[in-house]
Amino acid sequence: MAPSTSTAPQATAPPTDTWVKATWADFLAALETPPYNEGQGYFDNNYMRLEMAPLGGGHARQNSVVMDVVSLFAMRHGLRMAKFINGSFYKTGERGCQPDAAFYIGPNFRLPPQDNAPIDVNVFGPPTLAIEIGGSSFKDDLGAKRLLYERLGVGEYWVVNVAEQQVIAFAVAEGGSRQIQVSAVLPGLRLDLVEAALSRSQTEDDTALIRWLTEALA
Repeated sequence: MAPSTSTAPQATAPPTDTWVKATWADFLAALETPPYNEGQGYFDNNYMRLEMAPLGGGHARQNSVVMDVVSLFAMRHGLRMAKFINGSFYKTGERGCQPDAAFYIGPNFRLPPQDNAPIDVNVFGPPTLAIEIGGSSFKDDLGAKRLLYERLGVGEYWVVNVAEQQVIAFAVAEGGSRQIQVSAVLPGLRLDLVEAALSRSQTEDDTALIRWLTEALA
């Protein structure tokens, strides 16, 4: 008689692009498991969201344009600044995020070490400015992720609507947020100027765009 065999139940792969109930340990384990380790992960209020959507030319281009605007403005105005692309920011056990772009701005921030560890918000503080470039994730960027960044304590949160070249920006304070038209963490930067740069990027190359930005920010 052949020996009986049994198959261990297979772990269910977590769904992507939606929030699911999870522990912090579940979140960390998912981000160490292919293919999720090549995506973006968010954790807040005992829920996690894994994003694996391909990032097209609109997302990639508009992300670079927004970073150019912030960097040029900071340089023009003598603001100390450090930017992070798709960096992981963790408040261990409570929340984690991977914004498309994040900036520390101001005289007092400490530069995190240049290693592969997520940036510890308890040590280095939350980013001054967090930015999400919203294609398929646009509605969630304005909803649950906005709450995440409020709880994390960023200074400002921007959402870029790729389809419309629109920037929806929020000042964050005391666990809440309000929509703004002029940045406070980049004092005097109008969000309509960022939108104008995004619009120009549809037809202009970077050399022409940077030349225009340099003049506009003078």
